[in-house]
Amino acid sequence: MTEKVTPIPEGFHTLTPHLVVKGAEQAIEFYQKALGAQLLGKHAGPDGKIIHALLQIGDSKLMLADEFPEFGSVGPQNGGTAVSIHVYVENVDKAWERAVGAGAKVKMPLMDQFWGDRYGQVTDPFGHLWSLGSRIKIMTPQEMERAQAEAFAKAAEKMKKTA
Repeated sequence: MTEKVTPIPEGFHTLTPHLVVKGAEQAIEFYQKALGAQLLGKHAGPDGKIIHALLQIGDSKLMLADEFPEFGSVGPQNGGTAVSIHVYVENVDKAWERAVGAGAKVKMPLMDQFWGDRYGQVTDPFGHLWSLGSRIKIMTPQEMERAQAEAFAKAAEKMKKTA
């Protein structure tokens, strides 16, 4: 029997803060000590940098990742935005059209992602970064790791061709 996919994952509110930091491992340790955060999961890229971590503080989730300047993702210590806001919605395509139609600029095109979400990023006219997404596929950790490895291999190949 196939598990029903819900566009907003269980336990998430509509809005979820997403921090980009220099030193994600240290940030995780700090938030655990300072705020009682629980680490729900983390995924590292081939170079060991954290591409995604999920923490729980009280009844809310917090996402965070290391800086990836090669993709324009830097934290406040290096001149980037301090936070982006992730919005889980029932229909991400409709929400995307609405945001872009209202004047948001596409930073990362909306597309199906290796972690099972349809996801993209926009910047609002005031400089804030927003990500929009809907869950489209439930994946086991092993499936996600395989998909991540494939996605990173494709990205590395693409970067070689453009270099």
